Amino acid sequence: MIFADGFAARKNHPHNLLSAMEPIRLLHFADLHIGIENYGRLDPTTGLNGRVLDFLARLDEVVQYALEHEADLVLFAGDAYKTRDPNPTYQRAFARRIKQLTDAGIPVLLLVGNHDLPAMPQRASSVDIFHTLAVPNVYVGREEGVIRIPTRRGPVQVGVIPFPVRQRLLTQEEYRHASVEQIDEALRTVVSQIIQAMARQLDPGIPAVLAAHLSVSGAMYGSERSVMIGRDAVILLSVLTDPAWDYVALGHIHKHQSLHNGYPPVVYAGSLERIDFGEEKDLKGFCWVELRRGETTWQFVEVNARRFVTITADLREEDDPLAALRGSIAQHNIRDAVVRVQIRLRPEQERLVRDTDIRPLLTDAAFIGAITREVERKARLRLGTVRPEELTPPQLLERYLEAKEVPPERRRELLEAAREIFGE
Repeated sequence: MIFADGFAARKNHPHNLLSAMEPIRLLHFADLHIGIENYGRLDPTTGLNGRVLDFLARLDEVVQYALEHEADLVLFAGDAYKTRDPNPTYQRAFARRIKQLTDAGIPVLLLVGNHDLPAMPQRASSVDIFHTLAVPNVYVGREEGVIRIPTRRGPVQVGVIPFPVRQRLLTQEEYRHASVEQIDEALRTVVSQIIQAMARQLDPGIPAVLAAHLSVSGAMYGSERSVMIGRDAVILLSVLTDPAWDYVALGHIHKHQSLHNGYPPVVYAGSLERIDFGEEKDLKGFCWVELRRGETTWQFVEVNARRFVTITADLREEDDPLAALRGSIAQHNIRDAVVRVQIRLRPEQERLVRDTDIRPLLTDAAFIGAITREVERKARLRLGTVRPEELTPPQLLERYLEAKEVPPERRRELLEAAREIFGE
């Protein structure tokens, strides 16, 4: 694991009663999406797709870090699986890792994200089983409210906001004929009022965390839009920056980012593993938080996510394009990476750089995502402002021969023969 540059937020707070005490150690992660199989193949040992194993390996890093650093609370900010109906094998893999934490005495809060929600409100979410079985030390954020969680270093108040759904409004008569925009605005208002109401309920002497799975104004989106289920109601950042909270743990957007330079920190942990090449340059990891009332600090911890590498090569001026491509590939570390190759060629070079020639150059890669070619074609000779019907047949033929780059001498011969045929 690699520590990335983090952000520390501190502020003198009128209720800073516990700042002298040892901080509560909180691990915040989100958007696991077990079940994504992009750029993977079946692993014969486990029977699982290799990319699924990547996502589980990242969760293993989270669990190991929490155990080694004696976390007091692990907060998962939503979207455990790719789909709302995960297969039992994925559910078992996730549950085993949660059990490792709870067996060590670390409470875990599981927030319900949009990928965890059932298609119908009457059905259970993909993480409701933990609530139904009353699994010790596991708290499920199924509905809005404040949960008080005891930890080894003292209690924590967690306000939970699962992914906001429109069904809660559509059951009300006044919204049954409203437009989507009107419903979105109403949903924003409802969620904002709930967050403000929860802040008023907090005990000012106990550290408080707001955990929410939603979109916040000003956040930068990533590749999550390619797997997103449903529309978003975007919540204003100002709703989340009430200093009654000591840390705001967000999920839903895959790009790790801090949205607030003041207090409290408002942070998207981001996803643990890359989905596609849109996240090639993004850091992946989780947040390690030292939680104190009015004086919280945090840092981002990078995990060993599968690298995605794009190799771009312009070979149009090369006499030996395959050798030039080999040199371009050598400049990149492709070992165990998902790789794509993008090349530019002249038409006559296409036969010199075939897929069967390129793939042996990429044997160190974990997976070849794509090999794409952009072939430079000669631009067609345009007629300009002249319309075809304004030209004689020999003139049209002459334009055609020029576009085909027929040699001048051959062109004259063809035109003379054509004029005899045309009777000119």
